[in-house]
Amino acid sequence: MRFIKGHGTENDFVILPDPDGRLDLTAGMAARLCDRRAGVGADGVLRVVRTKAAGEPEVEALAGDAEWFMDYRNADGSVAEMCGNGVRVFARYLVDAGLAAPGEWDLATRSGLRRIVLGESGDVSVDMGAPAYQGGGEAFVGGRAYEGKRVSMGNPHLACRIDDPVAALDLCRAPDFDQAAFPEGVNVEFFRPVGDNHLEMRVYERGSGETRSCGTGTVAAAVAAAIGSAPDTPAGGGIPQGEWTVDVLGGRLTVTLDGQTSYLKGPAVLVAEGEIRRDWLTEGRSVR
Repeated sequence: MRFIKGHGTENDFVILPDPDGRLDLTAGMAARLCDRRAGVGADGVLRVVRTKAAGEPEVEALAGDAEWFMDYRNADGSVAEMCGNGVRVFARYLVDAGLAAPGEWDLATRSGLRRIVLGESGDVSVDMGAPAYQGGGEAFVGGRAYEGKRVSMGNPHLACRIDDPVAALDLCRAPDFDQAAFPEGVNVEFFRPVGDNHLEMRVYERGSGETRSCGTGTVAAAVAAAIGSAPDTPAGGGIPQGEWTVDVLGGRLTVTLDGQTSYLKGPAVLVAEGEIRRDWLTEGRSVR
Protein backbone atom coordinates (compact mmCIF):
# COMPACT_ATOMS: atom_id res chain seq x y z
CA MET A 1 0.00 0.00 0.00
CA ARG A 2 1.50 3.31 -1.08
CA PHE A 3 1.14 6.27 1.28
CA ILE A 4 2.06 9.94 1.47
CA LYS A 5 2.49 11.91 4.69
CA GLY A 6 1.32 15.52 4.82
CA HIS A 7 0.18 18.21 7.22
CA GLY A 8 -1.68 21.51 7.41
CA THR A 9 -0.39 23.67 10.28
CA GLU A 10 0.94 20.44 11.82
CA ASN A 11 -2.44 18.69 11.73
CA ASP A 12 -0.99 15.60 10.03
CA PHE A 13 -2.43 12.91 7.80
CA VAL A 14 -1.64 9.62 6.12
CA ILE A 15 -2.77 9.95 2.48
CA LEU A 16 -3.80 6.71 0.74
CA PRO A 17 -4.13 6.88 -3.07
CA ASP A 18 -7.04 4.60 -4.00
CA PRO A 19 -8.46 6.13 -7.21
CA ASP A 20 -10.51 3.09 -8.22
CA GLY A 21 -11.92 2.29 -4.77
CA ARG A 22 -10.21 -1.08 -4.36
CA LEU A 23 -8.99 -0.60 -0.80
CA ASP A 24 -11.06 -2.01 2.07
CA LEU A 25 -10.14 0.65 4.62
CA THR A 26 -11.46 -0.69 7.90
CA ALA A 27 -11.62 1.28 11.13
CA GLY A 28 -8.93 -0.96 12.56
CA MET A 29 -6.58 -0.37 9.64
CA ALA A 30 -7.04 3.40 9.83
CA ALA A 31 -6.36 3.38 13.57
CA ARG A 32 -3.22 1.26 13.11
CA LEU A 33 -1.90 3.59 10.43
CA CYS A 34 -2.42 6.59 12.73
CA ASP A 35 -0.70 4.93 15.70
CA ARG A 36 2.38 7.07 16.42
CA ARG A 37 4.33 4.21 17.99
CA ALA A 38 3.33 1.14 15.99
CA GLY A 39 2.16 2.70 12.70
CA VAL A 40 2.98 5.63 10.44
CA GLY A 41 1.47 8.15 12.87
CA ALA A 42 -1.12 10.82 12.12
CA ASP A 43 -4.20 12.68 13.30
CA GLY A 44 -6.24 11.06 10.53
CA VAL A 45 -6.33 9.21 7.20
CA LEU A 46 -7.23 10.73 3.82
CA ARG A 47 -8.27 8.13 1.25
CA VAL A 48 -8.04 9.59 -2.25
CA VAL A 49 -10.79 8.00 -4.33
CA ARG A 50 -12.83 8.98 -7.38
CA THR A 51 -16.32 9.97 -6.34
CA LYS A 52 -17.98 7.37 -8.55
CA ALA A 53 -15.78 4.61 -7.09
CA ALA A 54 -16.20 5.58 -3.43
CA GLY A 55 -19.18 3.34 -2.75
CA GLU A 56 -21.09 6.16 -1.04
CA PRO A 57 -24.32 6.82 -2.99
CA GLU A 58 -25.28 9.86 -0.91
CA VAL A 59 -21.97 11.55 -1.71
CA GLU A 60 -22.17 10.64 -5.40
CA ALA A 61 -25.72 12.03 -5.66
CA LEU A 62 -24.54 15.45 -4.49
CA ALA A 63 -21.11 15.52 -6.12
CA GLY A 64 -22.06 16.92 -9.52
CA ASP A 65 -18.88 17.21 -11.61
CA ALA A 66 -16.52 16.76 -8.64
CA GLU A 67 -14.19 13.95 -9.72
CA TRP A 68 -12.55 13.30 -6.34
CA PHE A 69 -13.95 12.38 -2.93
CA MET A 70 -12.13 12.92 0.37
CA ASP A 71 -12.78 9.85 2.52
CA TYR A 72 -11.62 11.09 5.91
CA ARG A 73 -11.09 8.93 9.01
CA ASN A 74 -10.18 10.10 12.50
CA ALA A 75 -7.18 8.69 14.35
CA ASP A 76 -9.38 6.15 16.12
CA GLY A 77 -10.65 4.89 12.75
CA SER A 78 -14.07 6.50 12.98
CA VAL A 79 -15.61 8.09 9.88
CA ALA A 80 -15.78 11.90 9.90
CA GLU A 81 -17.77 14.34 7.79
CA MET A 82 -15.15 16.98 7.07
CA CYS A 83 -11.65 18.22 7.92
CA GLY A 84 -10.56 21.75 6.99
CA ASN A 85 -6.83 21.08 7.19
CA GLY A 86 -7.23 17.69 5.57
CA VAL A 87 -9.10 19.09 2.58
CA ARG A 88 -6.22 21.49 1.84
CA VAL A 89 -3.64 18.71 2.10
CA PHE A 90 -5.85 16.47 -0.05
CA ALA A 91 -6.06 19.17 -2.73
CA ARG A 92 -2.31 19.81 -2.64
CA TYR A 93 -1.71 16.07 -3.15
CA LEU A 94 -4.05 15.94 -6.17
CA VAL A 95 -2.14 18.77 -7.89
CA ASP A 96 1.27 17.39 -6.93
CA ALA A 97 0.32 13.95 -8.30
CA GLY A 98 -1.02 15.40 -11.57
CA LEU A 99 -4.57 14.28 -10.76
CA ALA A 100 -5.93 17.83 -10.77
CA ALA A 101 -4.76 21.13 -12.23
CA PRO A 102 -3.91 24.26 -10.27
CA GLY A 103 -6.83 26.68 -10.25
CA GLU A 104 -10.36 26.45 -8.89
CA TRP A 105 -12.51 23.32 -8.65
CA ASP A 106 -14.87 21.35 -6.42
CA LEU A 107 -14.01 18.47 -4.11
CA ALA A 108 -16.62 16.06 -2.70
CA THR A 109 -16.81 15.45 1.07
CA ARG A 110 -19.43 13.92 3.35
CA SER A 111 -20.41 17.50 4.23
CA GLY A 112 -21.01 18.37 0.57
CA LEU A 113 -18.90 20.07 -2.07
CA ARG A 114 -15.96 22.25 -1.10
CA ARG A 115 -14.58 24.80 -3.58
CA ILE A 116 -10.78 24.74 -3.74
CA VAL A 117 -8.45 27.50 -4.97
CA LEU A 118 -4.72 26.77 -5.22
CA GLY A 119 -1.65 27.29 -7.34
CA GLU A 120 1.25 24.94 -8.08
CA SER A 121 2.66 25.85 -4.68
CA GLY A 122 1.79 27.96 -1.67
CA ASP A 123 -1.30 28.27 0.47
CA VAL A 124 -4.62 26.61 -0.32
CA SER A 125 -7.98 28.35 0.07
CA VAL A 126 -11.21 26.41 0.69
CA ASP A 127 -14.83 27.53 0.68
CA MET A 128 -15.87 25.84 3.91
CA GLY A 129 -19.59 26.45 3.48
CA ALA A 130 -22.04 28.44 5.57
CA PRO A 131 -21.47 28.09 9.33
CA ALA A 132 -24.59 27.26 11.33
CA TYR A 133 -24.79 28.92 14.74
CA GLN A 134 -26.88 26.70 17.01
CA GLY A 135 -26.87 28.59 20.32
CA GLY A 136 -24.90 28.32 23.53
CA GLY A 137 -23.32 25.40 25.33
CA GLU A 138 -20.77 24.51 27.98
CA ALA A 139 -17.56 22.52 28.17
CA PHE A 140 -15.90 21.39 31.39
CA VAL A 141 -12.16 21.06 31.99
CA GLY A 142 -10.86 20.05 35.40
CA GLY A 143 -14.29 20.67 36.90
CA ARG A 144 -14.42 24.24 35.59
CA ALA A 145 -17.20 25.29 33.22
CA TYR A 146 -16.50 27.29 30.05
CA GLU A 147 -19.33 28.89 28.13
CA GLY A 148 -19.23 28.41 24.39
CA LYS A 149 -21.06 28.63 21.10
CA ARG A 150 -22.37 25.58 19.24
CA VAL A 151 -21.36 25.85 15.60
CA SER A 152 -21.87 23.30 12.83
CA MET A 153 -19.38 23.26 9.98
CA GLY A 154 -20.85 20.04 8.62
CA ASN A 155 -19.31 18.54 11.75
CA PRO A 156 -20.10 19.64 15.33
CA HIS A 157 -18.11 22.23 17.30
CA LEU A 158 -18.29 23.90 20.69
CA ALA A 159 -16.08 27.01 20.62
CA CYS A 160 -15.39 28.53 24.05
CA ARG A 161 -13.85 31.93 24.71
CA ILE A 162 -11.40 32.07 27.61
CA ASP A 163 -9.61 35.02 29.20
CA ASP A 164 -6.33 33.31 30.15
CA PRO A 165 -3.65 32.19 27.67
CA VAL A 166 -4.71 28.97 25.98
CA ALA A 167 -1.37 27.39 26.91
CA ALA A 168 -2.55 27.24 30.53
CA LEU A 169 -5.32 24.72 29.76
CA ASP A 170 -4.85 21.08 30.68
CA LEU A 171 -6.19 19.14 27.69
CA CYS A 172 -4.59 15.79 28.52
CA ARG A 173 -8.11 14.35 28.63
CA ALA A 174 -11.28 15.09 26.70
CA PRO A 175 -13.39 18.02 27.94
CA ASP A 176 -16.79 17.04 29.28
CA PHE A 177 -19.91 18.31 27.52
CA ASP A 178 -23.67 17.81 27.27
CA GLN A 179 -24.06 14.42 25.63
CA ALA A 180 -27.68 15.18 24.75
CA ALA A 181 -26.60 18.24 22.74
CA PHE A 182 -23.82 16.30 20.97
CA PRO A 183 -24.90 12.64 20.70
CA GLU A 184 -22.17 11.92 18.13
CA GLY A 185 -19.46 13.77 20.04
CA VAL A 186 -18.02 17.21 19.42
CA ASN A 187 -14.80 19.06 18.64
CA VAL A 188 -14.12 21.53 21.46
CA GLU A 189 -12.18 24.74 20.79
CA PHE A 190 -10.81 27.17 23.37
CA PHE A 191 -9.88 30.58 22.01
CA ARG A 192 -8.62 33.90 23.37
CA PRO A 193 -8.60 37.27 21.58
CA VAL A 194 -5.04 38.61 21.30
CA GLY A 195 -5.73 41.60 19.03
CA ASP A 196 -8.26 43.03 16.62
CA ASN A 197 -9.84 40.05 14.80
CA HIS A 198 -6.89 37.98 16.00
CA LEU A 199 -7.27 34.82 18.11
CA GLU A 200 -5.14 32.10 19.64
CA MET A 201 -6.75 28.66 19.87
CA ARG A 202 -6.35 25.10 21.08
CA VAL A 203 -8.63 22.23 20.15
CA TYR A 204 -9.60 18.77 21.36
CA GLU A 205 -10.95 16.78 18.43
CA ARG A 206 -13.38 13.89 18.80
CA GLY A 207 -11.69 10.68 17.75
CA SER A 208 -8.20 12.21 17.71
CA GLY A 209 -7.55 14.03 20.99
CA GLU A 210 -5.75 17.36 21.15
CA THR A 211 -4.29 18.21 17.74
CA ARG A 212 -1.92 20.94 16.65
CA SER A 213 -4.64 22.47 14.50
CA CYS A 214 -8.22 21.95 13.27
CA GLY A 215 -9.45 23.70 10.14
CA THR A 216 -13.17 23.46 10.77
CA GLY A 217 -12.51 24.32 14.41
CA THR A 218 -10.61 27.43 13.37
CA VAL A 219 -13.66 28.62 11.43
CA ALA A 220 -15.93 27.74 14.36
CA ALA A 221 -13.75 29.78 16.72
CA ALA A 222 -13.84 32.77 14.36
CA VAL A 223 -17.63 32.45 14.13
CA ALA A 224 -17.93 32.32 17.93
CA ALA A 225 -15.68 35.35 18.30
CA ALA A 226 -17.66 37.27 15.66
CA ILE A 227 -20.93 36.45 17.40
CA GLY A 228 -19.38 37.43 20.73
CA SER A 229 -18.79 40.90 19.29
CA ALA A 230 -22.47 41.00 18.24
CA PRO A 231 -24.15 39.24 21.20
CA ASP A 232 -27.70 39.77 19.91
CA THR A 233 -27.11 37.31 17.05
CA PRO A 234 -29.91 34.72 17.30
CA ALA A 235 -29.28 31.00 16.85
CA GLY A 236 -29.77 30.26 13.17
CA GLY A 237 -29.21 33.94 12.30
CA GLY A 238 -26.65 35.52 9.99
CA ILE A 239 -22.96 35.46 10.96
CA PRO A 240 -21.19 38.85 11.31
CA GLN A 241 -18.76 39.49 8.46
CA GLY A 242 -15.00 39.93 8.78
CA GLU A 243 -11.56 38.42 8.36
CA TRP A 244 -9.91 36.67 11.29
CA THR A 245 -6.35 35.55 11.95
CA VAL A 246 -6.18 32.42 14.11
CA ASP A 247 -2.95 31.18 15.67
CA VAL A 248 -2.96 27.47 16.48
CA LEU A 249 -0.19 25.37 17.98
CA GLY A 250 0.97 24.41 14.50
CA GLY A 251 0.92 27.79 12.77
CA ARG A 252 -1.44 30.46 11.47
CA LEU A 253 -4.68 30.31 9.45
CA THR A 254 -6.95 32.96 7.97
CA VAL A 255 -10.74 32.78 8.14
CA THR A 256 -13.01 35.02 6.07
CA LEU A 257 -16.73 35.34 6.87
CA ASP A 258 -18.69 37.14 4.15
CA GLY A 259 -22.23 36.73 5.44
CA GLN A 260 -22.99 33.87 3.07
CA THR A 261 -20.17 31.37 3.50
CA SER A 262 -16.75 30.97 5.11
CA TYR A 263 -13.27 30.62 3.66
CA LEU A 264 -10.20 29.03 5.22
CA LYS A 265 -6.72 29.75 3.89
CA GLY A 266 -3.46 28.23 5.02
CA PRO A 267 -0.50 26.00 4.19
CA ALA A 268 -0.63 22.40 2.98
CA VAL A 269 2.65 20.50 3.06
CA LEU A 270 3.57 17.09 1.62
CA VAL A 271 6.38 15.62 3.70
CA ALA A 272 7.25 12.10 2.52
CA GLU A 273 6.02 9.05 0.65
CA GLY A 274 6.62 5.33 0.85
CA GLU A 275 5.00 1.91 1.06
CA ILE A 276 3.37 0.03 3.91
CA ARG A 277 4.96 -3.41 4.24
CA ARG A 278 2.79 -6.32 3.12
CA ASP A 279 3.53 -8.35 6.26
CA TRP A 280 2.41 -5.45 8.49
CA LEU A 281 -0.85 -5.21 6.53
CA THR A 282 -1.37 -8.97 6.73
CA GLU A 283 -0.92 -8.94 10.50
CA GLY A 284 -3.64 -6.33 10.79
CA ARG A 285 -6.28 -7.93 8.57
CA SER A 286 -8.12 -9.37 11.54
CA VAL A 287 -8.40 -5.91 13.14
CA ARG A 288 -11.81 -4.30 12.59
